[in-house]
Amino acid sequence: MTGKPPRAVKTPRQAGFTLIELIVVMSILSVLAAIALPRFEVTVIRAREAVLLENLFQLRDRLDQYQLDQGRYPGSLDDLVEAGYLREIPKDPITQMSEWTTVAAEPDDDLGGDSGVFDVHSTSEELGLNGVPYSEW
Repeated sequence: MTGKPPRAVKTPRQAGFTLIELIVVMSILSVLAAIALPRFEVTVIRAREAVLLENLFQLRDRLDQYQLDQGRYPGSLDDLVEAGYLREIPKDPITQMSEWTTVAAEPDDDLGGDSGVFDVHSTSEELGLNGVPYSEW
């Protein structure tokens, strides 16, 4: 003999994972995914709500700036873009469209009775995480 230990022969059983091991790993991953998915969905909704609040704030701020500069509210949101107060009308992150529900101002008889756009709201009828419809924000 040469003094070398004999090589261990690998059997097919030692070459990979057993079916039981794979099932256990898959079940653990499934449980972790079931825990993480609802939290992820709520995080996405919160992000969209934050963007909605910011867009509403910016639109309302530009409406007020237009009113202060021009002495009247704009006839439509497109007037804000044409006058340079906005580059473009922002998208509603809930509906993914650039459409907003506009609220007309009370007519001012001193200014010829024109009312214009006083406020904006989302066109979505979905409820926010706070239980209030987005159309009332």
